[in-house]
Formats: sequence, structure tokens, C-alpha cells
Amino acid sequence: MKTNKTLIALTLGALFSSLLMTGCSNQDSQSDQTAQKNQEQSQQERRSDQEAVGKIMVTGSRVAKVQADGSASGTEVEYMQISQPQPLMAAPAMRKRIAPPAPEFFAHPEERDNYLPSDSNGVFQAATTPLSTFSVDVDTGSYANIRSYLSMGQLPPTDAVREEAFINYFDYNYNVPEDKSQPFATFTELAPAPWNDERHILRIGLQGYDLPASERKPSNLVFLVDVSGSMHDKNKLPLLVQSLTMMVKQLSARDTVSLVTYAGNVQVVLSPTKGKEKQTIINALKELKAGGGTYGESGIKMAYQEAKKAFIKGGVNRVILATDGDFNVGTTSIDALKDVIAEQRKQGISLTTLGFGRGNYNDAMMEQLANIGDGNHAYIDTLHEAQKVLLRQMSGTLQSIANDVKIQLEFNPAQVKEYRLIGYQNRLLKDEDFNNDKVDAGEIGVGHTVTALYEVTLAGNKGQVDELRYQQKKMVSTSDELLHVKIRYKLPGDTESKLISQVVNKQQVLPDFNSASSDFKFATSVAAFAQKLKQSQYLGDMNYQDIASIARANRGDDPFNYRGEFVNLVELASAL
Repeated sequence: MKTNKTLIALTLGALFSSLLMTGCSNQDSQSDQTAQKNQEQSQQERRSDQEAVGKIMVTGSRVAKVQADGSASGTEVEYMQISQPQPLMAAPAMRKRIAPPAPEFFAHPEERDNYLPSDSNGVFQAATTPLSTFSVDVDTGSYANIRSYLSMGQLPPTDAVREEAFINYFDYNYNVPEDKSQPFATFTELAPAPWNDERHILRIGLQGYDLPASERKPSNLVFLVDVSGSMHDKNKLPLLVQSLTMMVKQLSARDTVSLVTYAGNVQVVLSPTKGKEKQTIINALKELKAGGGTYGESGIKMAYQEAKKAFIKGGVNRVILATDGDFNVGTTSIDALKDVIAEQRKQGISLTTLGFGRGNYNDAMMEQLANIGDGNHAYIDTLHEAQKVLLRQMSGTLQSIANDVKIQLEFNPAQVKEYRLIGYQNRLLKDEDFNNDKVDAGEIGVGHTVTALYEVTLAGNKGQVDELRYQQKKMVSTSDELLHVKIRYKLPGDTESKLISQVVNKQQVLPDFNSASSDFKFATSVAAFAQKLKQSQYLGDMNYQDIASIARANRGDDPFNYRGEFVNLVELASAL
């Protein structure tokens, strides 16, 4: 009996084990089918993603659609930042029978940088348009901005390139004024152009006098800082705080600093505080956090109110706006802010703009606000650039020595056939504005240099524009004068301008490009690079390597490696 019970138990156990194994086998089979299905689905997704990627063609700094035949369409799509794709890594072998996850494709943030449309200046005939008038401009923001593009492996939008900002990014060895009765000295040089045997380059230089830090006027500064959500990136608010911290460390006890922030609302973080209380100011900066909207209009108005509280008569009173320029709340047009900023300028409070970041950078607004506010505009992409703008050039950034500086050239049609101003497109003035002291123009700061380059066609060389068939011959001077340079400026606080002038004669024309000064040749290479990036029609066959060769041979004294870095940027652009 006992034996029979044992036999029955063994039989039932074997039957249960058999059923259990059958169930597990079916479950494994289902798992295998599921895994295989997931793998096939993943492969299909990868093929779809690859096909989608294959339908995008990158052309320079733009993205163009591809037609069915594989050719790029002529329709341009908005500028986008194209970062280097990450290498695809093979997934490790898996022991479990599960499908590997589909690869992730990260969409790059949409590029919404805003630039004013800007074509190169055209060619004018001296016989029909002998006068050329423009305002000086010492803004350097465009150069640093373009450096940021190139450093990311991307050619910039052509509208982002302002030739005069490239040229004026560098200092040149001009003679300093003999005394402070005239705030700047003038310089001219004329030599053949390296890109066309029929053309010459005219260089006009202004050199402002310098001041030791002990003689700098006391400053009442209001840091107006954008702390909106768009400022969260490391190259925005964190870099901004580091940059302003460096500047604060250079302030004297005579200086005053206020801190105003704006996002979804406006806040006075720090009331006017003496420069000797550096740690208090620095601590306030370090507490800043990004988040919220961008109520820039109210921020500017509040900053001016704080500037009035600590106004220094006879000193420097300036609002320093630090932002990516993304004003998306309130009245955001330049025209709407113009009256406010212009009125404060008349009351002695100027405006400097510091740009940060990429993706929604509003260059158009930043530069125009600085121009309206009698200030300057810089783009801070690195601490190295912050050191240049806010430490080494702090006196020039803050203190003006000449206001409303205008330049007018009159070309002698008997000696000059054509001319073209390189850059300064948004600083051109009407000829009659030159003598009108009510017309606003640019400023020159302590120690600043200003350089302007013209491409000219001398009489006897082939011009780019046909002479008019029915043009009446005018009586022109038969002297050796090529042109007459006139400069108007106001001393700070004055309402009436002063005039200085000089003549450029044929005897000053150098025989060849190599006879020019090293500074002349370097400045010409910088102008060529800017025009190349702008896709100018005037450079002929000159390429990036030609430009780099000229710049490399004329680096000269380069203690901070600015010129060496320029050579590297030209070579980088050549490889893109």
C-alpha cells in the first residue's frame, strides 16, 4: 500500500514538472518573438531616421531642402547652429533576450539670432558723388560674435559680419596727440590693394589720448542684467557674472555700482554702492539666477532711475546692459525705446551693451541701443574677451574723450575715379549732416583707436563703373591733391563741434603693397577676411590662405595674441 502511494506521488510529480516545463517553453518562445519584433521595429526606426537625415543638406551656415533628384533647392531656410554629430557607438552584447533601445536623436536648438540686413557698400564715382560722410564706430561685437561661430565649426551668416568691427577690434600704432587740447591725432596711408592691381587702399586712423587709472573720472555704473530663462546657459549668465566680477575688482572707492535685474519682473538687487565695497557687489552678482520672461523695456527704465539717484556731475554715468538681447515682453521695437534712451543721453547718462550667448542673440537690437545711447557694444564669448573689454580697455569703454565724431572725405575727380568705403554701412550720414551739430554720431573713448579703410581707383586705372556718356565735364582742380579729409567732434559737455582737416597728395601714394607699414598690411588682411566672410564681390581671386599669409607676416607686437588668434581664425574658416 505504501509502495502504491509512493508510485502515485512520483507519477503526479513527473506530470506537474512536465506541465511546468511546457509553460516555460511557451513563455520563452513568446519572449523570443517579442524580442525579435522589437529588434525589427528598432531597425525600421533607425532606417527611417537615416532617411530623414539624408533629406537634409548643410550648405555653409544655412540648411537647404533637397529635391527628389538629390539637388539642393534654392530656397534658404533660417540660420541654424549645426554642431558636430556625435559618433554612434555599438551597443554591447546582451545576454538577456531583450531588444536594444532605439538610438536617441537630439534636436539642436533652433537658431533665432537676429541681424540687420547688411550688404557691402557700393562703388561711387568721384565725378558725380565726390563726398563720403559717416560716423565713427568703435564697436567690436561683430568680430567676437563671428569668432564664436567659427569656434563651433560654423561659418557665420553674412549679415552678422560688420567689416568696421573687425578692423577696429585691433589696435594700431598711431601717433598720440601732442596735448589734450585735441583729443585725438589723425593719420593717413595709401598703397595698392593686395586683391586688385587697379585699386588702392586708403587708411584713415584716429588715436585718442590715454589716461592713467588715477586720472580716470569717477563712474556711476548701473549693471542692468538679464536673468530671464533664456540666460540659463553657461555662456550667458554664468559668464556674465564672471565678467562683471572682474570689472568690479578694478573699480575705485570713487566709483558707484547699482544692480538691476529683469525677467518676468524688474528688481533692484543692489542700490547704489561704493566701489570700495567690492565683496558686497560681487556677492550680489553671484546670487543671480536665471528664470522667467524678458521684461527688458521696464528694466531699462528702472536702470536709468537708479543712475539718476547716484548721478555724478562731471563724471561718468552709464548703464551697462548685459543680455542676449531677447526682449520678448513689453514694447520691443528699437523705435519704441529710442526716445527713452535718447532723452537719457541728453541728460548725461549713456548706455553700453554687452552681448552673451547664441541661439536667440539679438545683435540688431544690441548694437542699435548702444548707438542711440552714445555707448559701445561688445560681445563676450569668453573670459579672455571679457578681460579685453572690461579690464584692459575699461577706461575707454567707460570714459569718452570726443563725442559726435564724424568724418567726411571729398575726392578730387581729376585724381580719383572711384571709391568704396569698407564697412560702416549703418553709420553712413547725409552729407549735410556733417556740419549739423544736432545730428548724433559716434564716440571715441580714452586710448581708443578708430580705423576706416577705403578702396579707391586712381585716375588712369580701369574703373568698375562706366563713365556717363552725356556727363558734362566739370572744372576740377589740376593739383596733386587726391582728397580732403575733414573731421568734426565735440568735447564732452560741449554742444558746438570743432573741425580738423588734412589733405592727401599723390606724393603720399606708396609704390606697392609691400612698401606699406606692417599695421597697414595687417588691417588690410582683416578687411579682406571680413569681406570674404561676407561673400563680397570685390576681392577677386583672393582666398583665405592669401589673407592668412599677409596677417601672419605682419603680426608685429602682439602681447595678448589677438593677431595670432586672428590668423588661426582665418585658417579655421578656410577649413570649413
